[in-house]
Parts: sequence; structure tokens; C-alpha cells
Amino acid sequence: MRPFHPIQRFLPHVVRLLVCWGCLTALMPAPPRAPFESPRTVRTQNPEVCVHTRLIDEVYEWKIQRSLQMVREMGATTIVEFFPWAYAEPQEGQYDWESFDRIARHAKNQGLQVIARMGLVPAWARADGSERATTLNYLPDDSFDAFATFVATFAARYAGVMDHIIIWNEPNLSFEWGYRPVDPQDYVRMLKAVYQPVHAANPQAVILAAPLAPTLEPTGSPNGLDDLLYLEALYAAGAAPYFDALAMHTYGFTEPPEAEPEATALNFRRAELLHAIMAEYDDPQKPVFITESGWNDHPRWTKAVRPSERVAYTVRAFEWAKAEWPWMDRLCVWALRYPANTRGYPDNFTLITPDFQATPIYYAIQAYARGWSQGGRLWLDPPAP
Repeated sequence: MRPFHPIQRFLPHVVRLLVCWGCLTALMPAPPRAPFESPRTVRTQNPEVCVHTRLIDEVYEWKIQRSLQMVREMGATTIVEFFPWAYAEPQEGQYDWESFDRIARHAKNQGLQVIARMGLVPAWARADGSERATTLNYLPDDSFDAFATFVATFAARYAGVMDHIIIWNEPNLSFEWGYRPVDPQDYVRMLKAVYQPVHAANPQAVILAAPLAPTLEPTGSPNGLDDLLYLEALYAAGAAPYFDALAMHTYGFTEPPEAEPEATALNFRRAELLHAIMAEYDDPQKPVFITESGWNDHPRWTKAVRPSERVAYTVRAFEWAKAEWPWMDRLCVWALRYPANTRGYPDNFTLITPDFQATPIYYAIQAYARGWSQGGRLWLDPPAP
């Protein structure tokens, strides 16, 4: 007689639990659907208002829809969104566009323009045998052509919907450059590889050179390179023919938006120093898209301001840029919303909570974008349904 195994005693209970779980799952309501509304139009008095979203990792489509509804209701005309190469082409030549398509169709339905940021390398494109091939930001030179093919395929698929395309993000940081020493000349080679194929695929495409991280890192630092020095190096390496516009990141940190720009200071008007470099290299006519900006009001972060200052500084930054920066096309605030709380200072950059509660900064930007009088208050009450 075969001995009795202890697990047999619990097997019937396990089976019953599985059956009960299956029944409960079947009875649970389905997640909300996201039926299309009739096409909408953004009502705004200030079309330069833009916001960076974080939609690509949303599980439920209705959350994408609601996020973009709130962008439209705020009066922003444009979003910046990340479209990771690794998500769309996990195997070479095999594309999965579903997650990109749902963002594109809901943005179009809400009447929003989309600036698409490219990056995040699939494993097959970084498998060169080096230790750095384990990081998703590592793109070896011999994969530049594969990256260019992906971006061109993206540009053709979304022509007329997402014509503005950012090539990479903050390549002046080692982290964003695959934990390698930053290399402006190598980034120029990337731009050159991408530029012609994308314009052949979509003649209306606008290639944006990557926004640089505001930093004072000196030459030779393992962490990165000062953004002013990096931009000069790009131009010196011949980058100008290979981008149509420049993306910038300009945060205010602890200073008001009117604070004077200095090479040794990080503040909102550092954008003026970057634009001066463009002029120095006879390239001032290109438009500038500020794709990340803003202030943080976390109570314990050393680079934050008070909530009332954040509201006032943000509105004044829009006013300053509109009055003083004729070369600026869009000013995008980081960030609309995170899919979940980070439980740290990044949460205090957002305009709405993960459960779609608008914050005072949302209403302040809405009042500015739509031209509403605030009557001396820092923000308006929520509009009636």
C-alpha cells in the first residue's frame, strides 16, 4: 500500500478555493470601458500650454481617456508622452502597436497634439556582450540603424497624429546614456542616423534634439556633463542639420521664474542661456519646445518651494515665457499624473492624483490657459459639471 502523502489532505481544500476564486472572478464587474466621445476641441487662450503625461504604463484604457479629458479641460493643447522602443518591437522586425495606438486615438479624440519621446532599448538591440547591455538606456553604435528604422516606422504609422518626435532623453546624463561616459559626438551620430529615414517616412515630421538635464556637472564627471557645455559640443560636432527643433528641460527649483540666468545657477531662465548658444551657432530660428518644467512643493525636499509659491511661480513662468521668449513653441509642465503614488517627492510635481483629484496647481494652470480672471485668488473653484 502506497503511503499517504500529507499534501493529499489539503488537496480538496485547494480545489475548492480555486473553484470559489473562479466563481468570484466571473462575478466581478468588468473594468470601466472607454467609449469614444464625439471629437472634442481644446478651448484655450494660450495654446503654448502643454503638459507631460505618463500614460504608457496604464493598464486600463479608461484611465488614459480620463487623463486626456482632464488635459483638454485644463486648456492645454499638447502633451508629451514616452513611447518606448522596447514595448513596440520586443523582437526585431515584429511590432506590437496596441499600447501606442490607444494613446494616439484618445489624444486625437480629445483634440490634443502629441509630442512623442523615443527611447528604451529592446534586449535584442543592446546584446553586444558588454556589461552595460543590461541597462535599457544602452544603445551601441551598431544599433543606431535599427533604432532609425523603428523611429521611421513609428513616424509613418502616426503621420498627422504624432509628427513631433524627440530623439532620446537627457543624453548628458550617464544614467540616460547607458551608464557610459556621455558623448555628444556619438549623440550627433544617432541624430544623423535617424533624420533622413524619418523624413522619408513622414515629410511633415519635426525631429527634436533631445532635451538636456539641467546640471552643473564638470567635464570628466562620471555622472554627466553641464547642459550648456553639452549643447556647445553638439553644435561643434555638426548637429545642426540633423534636427528641426530643440527640446529643453528647464526647472525652477527654489528660485522664482524671473531669477536672472547664470551659467553657475539652475533656474527657469537657464533656457535663455541654451538659446544663446543656438544663436552663437547661427541657429536661433529653430523653435524650442520646453518639454519638462515646473516647481515642486514637497515639504521635506531641499529643492522644493511652498505650495503657494509653486502656484504663483508656475503661472508667472507661463507669462514670462509668452512675453520674453518668441522662440518658444510650447511650455510643458511635468507632470500631469502618475499611475500610482511614488510615496516621495516626485508626487509633488503632479497636477492630479492617481485617483483623478485635481490639485490647486491644476486649477491655476486651467485659469491661465483658458483666460479666466482669478480675482486675486491663487486658483479658481472647480467648474460646475
